[in-house]
Amino acid sequence: MHGGVNLTHSYIVTEEIIKEIEDCSDLAPLHNPAHILGIRACQKLMPSTPMAVVFDTAFQQTMPEKAYLYAIPYKFYEEDKVRKYGAHGTSHMFVSQRALELMGNPAHSKIIVCHLGNGASISCEIDGKCQENSMGLTPLDGLVMGTRCGDIDPSVVEFLCKKRGYDVEEVLRIFNKESGVLAVSGGMSDFRDIADAASKGNDRAQLALDMFAYRAAKYIGSYVAAMNGVDTICFTAGIGENNGMIRGMICDYLTFLGLELDDEANKVVGEEKLISTPESKVAVYVIPTNEELAIARETVALLK
Repeated sequence: MHGGVNLTHSYIVTEEIIKEIEDCSDLAPLHNPAHILGIRACQKLMPSTPMAVVFDTAFQQTMPEKAYLYAIPYKFYEEDKVRKYGAHGTSHMFVSQRALELMGNPAHSKIIVCHLGNGASISCEIDGKCQENSMGLTPLDGLVMGTRCGDIDPSVVEFLCKKRGYDVEEVLRIFNKESGVLAVSGGMSDFRDIADAASKGNDRAQLALDMFAYRAAKYIGSYVAAMNGVDTICFTAGIGENNGMIRGMICDYLTFLGLELDDEANKVVGEEKLISTPESKVAVYVIPTNEELAIARETVALLK
């Protein structure tokens, strides 16, 4: 899951690498310790077999300081490594690389990848290198998600602790497990259920869809500004690959870019397809992600 500030790409497993993973386990307490247990078990069973580690945070290590630093006392970064790390990096890497292939591998490119699922994030890449990711120190930041709240005023934590007597851990549990479209819709986190309820006149379900699409469009718009343009927008993951309605709702905000969807092509489900019209000034693709293949490629490259 997490490579911290030092593990910036994929590596063959060594004791030094395991120590680095342990050292940044406080940034991913549910993932890194469990992964180390798995590595140790495999080392015991297959002591002569080389192993590779591929980090979900590595692809975002090309973000510039102005993107990954928070405007808080600098000592929190220097001493505690508090910064934006982003997530879903393996997926964003795979999809952005595939987009470059579909574009004909141009020398210069500006790509936005929308990884939209129960967990959701958006990234932007210039010439194949990540410039931004909507997730932050943890995956809680950014978009409205299935059960995560996404962007929120930090003071809400203090307010709820004082108002309801919660501690910080309880508030964060609520933000991670009981928020997002689950909370807005009134108990649904599966977008198929939400869309069905909205079509039957459920106002809360429609609001959940509207909030999800609105937040995604805001991030896309901000990344267009950050890159001073965009050539290609890609949709991937469970919602991005399979839900033409959501794709359409998001792209409706982006017509100012000269973006024009092909309504028939946008009906695609789970397949790679160009869904913008020939006249569109921005190419829009559905590209199924394949994180397993990305990990396998990284491993092969390390072992060569």
